Amino acid sequence: MAKERAVVVGAGGIAGAWFPPLKTEGVDVVGVVDLNLEAARARIAEFELEAEASTDLAATLKETAPDFVVDLTVPEAHCEVTCTALEEGCHVIGEKPMAASMDEARRMVETAERTGRMYMVSQSRRWDATHEIARRSLSAGEVGELTTANCDFYIGAHFGGFRDEMDSPLILDMSIHHFDLVRFFTGRDPVAVYALEFNPKGSWYKGDVAASCIFEMTDGFVFTYRGSWCAEGCHTSWNGDWRFIGDRGTLLLEKDQTPWGERVAGGEGFHRDLESVPVPERENAPGGMHGGLMEMLSFLREGRQPQTECHDNIKSLAMVFGAIESSAKGERVEIRA
Repeated sequence: MAKERAVVVGAGGIAGAWFPPLKTEGVDVVGVVDLNLEAARARIAEFELEAEASTDLAATLKETAPDFVVDLTVPEAHCEVTCTALEEGCHVIGEKPMAASMDEARRMVETAERTGRMYMVSQSRRWDATHEIARRSLSAGEVGELTTANCDFYIGAHFGGFRDEMDSPLILDMSIHHFDLVRFFTGRDPVAVYALEFNPKGSWYKGDVAASCIFEMTDGFVFTYRGSWCAEGCHTSWNGDWRFIGDRGTLLLEKDQTPWGERVAGGEGFHRDLESVPVPERENAPGGMHGGLMEMLSFLREGRQPQTECHDNIKSLAMVFGAIESSAKGERVEIRA
C-alpha cells in the first residue's frame, strides 16, 4: 500500500506532538510550511524528514500534491489554511478550536461541502482510553437515563505568551475540550446557554480567564461547567473532573482515574440501597493526536467517517461562542451551529 502523503502547516510547539505519530503510521510528510522558514527547516531536520520547507502553502500544495494537510496554525489562521487546502483538493485534519469565529467555521464547512473534501478537527481528548470507558458505560445505560452532567476545571496555568493577552483564553482555548467532551460522553447537543466570564482578583491574564456556564442540551439534559486557568492549588485534571447523573445512579470521572459510580439496587428506605456501577474493560488504542490521525487515515483507507468531521465539530465550537455571547449580553443565548 502506498504511503499517504501529507503537508504539515505550522512548525510551532504543538508540531512536536504530531510528527512522532505521523512517522509511526508511515505517513510521508512531503512539506512543512510556516511563516518562519527556519522553524520549518528545524522541524524537518529534527524528525529527519524528506520534506520541502516553505512559507507558501498554495505553492507547496501544487508542487507536492499531498493526500491531506495537517493544520497546526493559530486559530486565527485556521480558516484561511483549511480553505486553501480544501480548494487545492486536499483533505484536512486541523487543531482545535475549529475557527476564530462562527462565520469562519461556517465558511470552512461550506468549502468542504463544495469541494467534496473531508475536514475534521482533532479533539484529542476524545481518544483517551479512560474517556472511552465513561462513554461506553453511559451509553449502555448503566446509571439509567442521563439527566445532568457537571464538569469542574481548575488549574493555575502560567503560560506566558498569547494566552495572557486573549479576551477569553479559558473558554476559547481550553473549554472547547470540555464542551466537546460532554457531547462525546452523552450524545447530547447544545440548545442554549447562560454564562458568566470573569477575571479573578490577582489574575495574571488580561482577559476573562474564569467562567461558570449552564448549558441546556437536547432531550432536556443540563450541563453545568465551572472553570478557571487562574486557580492556584488543588488542581483538577486537565480533562476536568466530571459527575454524570442518571435516573438510577451516578458515575464519577475524576483525576483521570477509571470511572466509578453507584446506582440504586433497592426500592425502599430514605436512602435506597446502592450497588457499584459496572464499567467496561479498558481498550488500548492510540490516544491524543495519534488517535485523531488514525481517524483521518481510516477515512483515507476505508472511507470511514471521522467522529469529529466538521459538520459535527461545529456544534462544539458553537458552545464556545454561545457562552462568550451570553456573558457579554448577560442573558440566556440560544445556540445555533
